[in-house]
Amino acid sequence: MKKDELIALRDAAEQIARAAGRHTLRYFKKPFDLKFKQDDTPVTNADREAEQIVRESVEKQFPDHGFIGEESGRDGEKRDIVWVVDPIDGTQSFIHGVPFYTTLIGILVEGVPQVGIIYAPALGEMMVAARGSGAWLNGQPAHTRPCTDLASASFLTTDLTHIREHGMNEPFEELLARCRIHRTWGDAYGHLMVAAGRADVMFDPILSLWDAAALLPVVVEAGGSFTDVYGKETIHSGSAISCTKGIRSDVLSFFEKKS
Repeated sequence: MKKDELIALRDAAEQIARAAGRHTLRYFKKPFDLKFKQDDTPVTNADREAEQIVRESVEKQFPDHGFIGEESGRDGEKRDIVWVVDPIDGTQSFIHGVPFYTTLIGILVEGVPQVGIIYAPALGEMMVAARGSGAWLNGQPAHTRPCTDLASASFLTTDLTHIREHGMNEPFEELLARCRIHRTWGDAYGHLMVAAGRADVMFDPILSLWDAAALLPVVVEAGGSFTDVYGKETIHSGSAISCTKGIRSDVLSFFEKKS
């Protein structure tokens, strides 16, 4: 796909994400319906309604595109262009009134993630990227920062439970000991922090396709590295590390020891 076509897709996805994300603000720090799915993860009516806004917009504007949504399932996932959507990434943050949740849209072209949107509606931050056109935060170029030393790096993750459940304690503890500071500003917002040059490493021991599809183009176009814990640039492995390129090999070395 040509560069101008990807930019047009990015711009359309940005507007759709903005509409869906703003809809979630109707429920943020206000009454909402909360249920739990079979895997015990929470879902609200805000999630479902925001995803429906995206789905209906895609069906209207791009009827020949496929769609994969966390809440509403898959339709036309084998098509050349597929939208991958998480209407509220960080639902735990959302339900507790913490503004670090995001609306995510990734667009796959022939299976390759080419467009990424990370929108934090409660913070008013929109990060967008199309392959070959850079990453942009609220209309300004976004870049990872030039960190080359773990001793000066800031390290983010979402929570400790998933790290323990997936046997990642050892590399996590080593990173914790080597990095200057750590915080749990996690979920997709942690990856945005790396792409925006506010943090240096974000580690997700587990994430889904609808999480990763938006993140990879954003982080890579910001000049960073987005891989699974084994160093492969992919959205399908179920784990992710975003980091500045200057410390990539050091970060991945801890996971190589485990494997």
